[in-house]
Amino acid sequence: AAPRVPTTVARRGFQTTRAQLSSPYHYPEGPRSNLPFNTKTKYFWARYWGFMAVGFGAPFGIAVWQTYRP
Repeated sequence: AAPRVPTTVARRGFQTTRAQLSSPYHYPEGPRSNLPFNTKTKYFWARYWGFMAVGFGAPFGIAVWQTYRP
């Protein structure tokens, strides 16, 4: 017969403490607070799609340049 372990040992008490706003290690929370750019600007869409187009098109442009290089 295997020894019976009390159920209190198997239970874990998950506890959290409220963030101290005076702490130097507390950062703002909420939507878009962890992004290094502001998505609410007027021309964010142009910068976003420009970045995506360059990232997607660069490998194809490099391949064409390597193929047709003299």
